[in-house]
Amino acid sequence: MMRNLMRIEIYDTTLRDGTQAENFNISVDDKLRIAQELDTLGVDFIEGGWPGSNPVTIEFFNRIGEIDLKHSKIVAFGSTRHIKNRPEEDANLQALLAAKTPAIIIFGKSWDIHATDALNISLEENLQIIEDSLAYLRPHVEHLFYDAEHFFDGFKNNEEYALKTVASAIAGGAERIVLCDTNGGTLPHEIPPIIKRVKEFVAGLSETVGLGIHPHNDSDSAVANALMAASSGVEQIQGTMNGFGERCGNANLTSIIPALVFKMGFDCGVKEHISRLYGCSRLVTELANLPHNHYQPYVGKSAFAHKGGIHVSAVKRNPLTYEHIAPELVGNSRRILLSDQAGRANILFKAKEWGIHIRPDDPILPAIIKELKELENLGYQYEAAEASFELIMRKLLGLRRNYFSFQGFRVTDNKYRMDKPPLTEATIRLSVGGVEVHTAAGGDGPVNALDSAIRKALIRFYPILEEMELVDFKVRVLSGEYGTEAKVRVLIESRDGEESWGTVGVSVNIIEASWQALIDSITYKLMKEEKK
Repeated sequence: MMRNLMRIEIYDTTLRDGTQAENFNISVDDKLRIAQELDTLGVDFIEGGWPGSNPVTIEFFNRIGEIDLKHSKIVAFGSTRHIKNRPEEDANLQALLAAKTPAIIIFGKSWDIHATDALNISLEENLQIIEDSLAYLRPHVEHLFYDAEHFFDGFKNNEEYALKTVASAIAGGAERIVLCDTNGGTLPHEIPPIIKRVKEFVAGLSETVGLGIHPHNDSDSAVANALMAASSGVEQIQGTMNGFGERCGNANLTSIIPALVFKMGFDCGVKEHISRLYGCSRLVTELANLPHNHYQPYVGKSAFAHKGGIHVSAVKRNPLTYEHIAPELVGNSRRILLSDQAGRANILFKAKEWGIHIRPDDPILPAIIKELKELENLGYQYEAAEASFELIMRKLLGLRRNYFSFQGFRVTDNKYRMDKPPLTEATIRLSVGGVEVHTAAGGDGPVNALDSAIRKALIRFYPILEEMELVDFKVRVLSGEYGTEAKVRVLIESRDGEESWGTVGVSVNIIEASWQALIDSITYKLMKEEKK
């Protein structure tokens, strides 16, 4: 790791720019929770939104002032004044001041065609509204930043004018000039020479004004652009958690922050609490009700997952062989996957994790590997269904208890009116310790009905099942067959108050595949409680 004494400010805009992502919707309470988590992480600035733009943002600014943030400073976002308004009469500038935040950021036009074509004003008028908008705000706020919108495109189109807009922002009192790649089309190799030129220009006007960068990801270069900017001397990086943002997203802070801290040696406010990064990442996606990106660097579930037997064997000896950093540094964890590529190392690792004692020379080990490979050949997959494989391993070792004996089930759908959903009922027969139970339950669909019937039958014997719930259900049609004759794989995720676990079933019949996964899920829960 390089050592760098320069400090980089981390500026998060998840609550404003991030919410412009498709399907990203959060409430005021969600925004407040995220802000508190970002504060705990050590983010320097949190952009709360555009005051007055919508009721959620208005309420957020009204309530965030009541929360005692330990590190972060809240930022209100807005634009330069309208050409027809004096600063003191401009509703946008007044809303920014009414938010009563310690920091304000406003954006203005750096690309000449945006001034003339989008705002329909002259180039000189654009320079004037940049300067006097900032000058009006300057006495009322602790920190004042300027977002130079479309700066890189503007610089490449008309360097002289783009730099004039920077000069106007400095004259107005901005302490940070944030260079925005608003359309996300700039590539990493273009960043250093542009920043070098801007730094030279700014140095000729002020000794205290610093630069920042706000990259978008339309060319899949936002993280690289941010890191190139850091190495070129910018002092502030703006981005969002998990890269959420309009179109293809913003610069992903969950990738940028660990790169700055662990690989580039920069001093950041998040350095002391960077182990909270994984939790912060998941909180944002959970509150937005979006799926986690398993393949995301650093904080993804697969970021430190090892599947190949050779890899696993090497990682057990020395994690550096196949991991660029220790997962614990960012709050993540190492995962060893079970698949048809698994070798002895994978099985021994998982056995140890599950408290199962198997010696490397145990004759049962080849049998377990063979069983795994044969099952996966039939369509089973255990990367997301480790609970099912633990049950298989314990069965082969004679360690699995039969908590109940399943004797049969029947599921019926009755579509009695075309304008009403079908009525679904599942009937099951099972026995527990010689006591036979025959019961039925309705549900929203066959799988829900079957799940309800199984638990209805078992809960009198195992009340602990009341705290268990099915939280996800996935069906995958497997290749090799066609149409309705194809095999399907059903993955079920269940959870209780402590953890979640995955189980799997495979069949040409979707109900039977679901039944297999449900039985494994319930058996795993009972086994887990017994091990306590």
